[in-house]
Amino acid sequence: MSDSVDQEIAAIKNVLEALSPLSAKARFSVLEYIVKRLDVDLPAITQRLRESERGAPDAEADQGSAGAAMKDSVHIKVLKEQKKPRSANEMAALVAYYLLNVAPEKERKKTVNQKDMEDYFKIADFRLPEQIRVTLPNAKAAGYFDAAGEGEYKLNAVGHNLVVHSMPRGAGATGKVIRRRTRFIKRKK
Repeated sequence: MSDSVDQEIAAIKNVLEALSPLSAKARFSVLEYIVKRLDVDLPAITQRLRESERGAPDAEADQGSAGAAMKDSVHIKVLKEQKKPRSANEMAALVAYYLLNVAPEKERKKTVNQKDMEDYFKIADFRLPEQIRVTLPNAKAAGYFDAAGEGEYKLNAVGHNLVVHSMPRGAGATGKVIRRRTRFIKRKK
């Protein structure tokens, strides 16, 4: 991965860590100052920030409703924290769903590849698997993707339903299978 992408990911992570503990009003102030200080022209984003300061509902106010939180563009890290994927397969499905439905319009895409997994796992601060190259084939084997060409995969209905309807998987779920012990009684002959 190029140094510029790594630097961008590090910058996004630092900004998110700095802004996360702040209130919506404080976030607005900080972002407004940065936009002005760097002389960046972001009219749509600035307008949205102003509306949120005036009390318009934002994605955080309605974290229980996945549909409401996903109507507007949501950052991948926020989506990961809402959906709480428990495995690389689930995270791969989440990344594909994000890029298909939630990402800003110009970033959206219908298929994903290994590079997407690498980039978005890092941006979302999700632990990279030891063998990133097998993440998508494993997620396909789990039933979440269909092959879409050389190294490209498309989220299928099973993967979509996983992200939209099954994540997060129950409050306090650990992902461990609970097995009951059965007792065998020896009979006397």
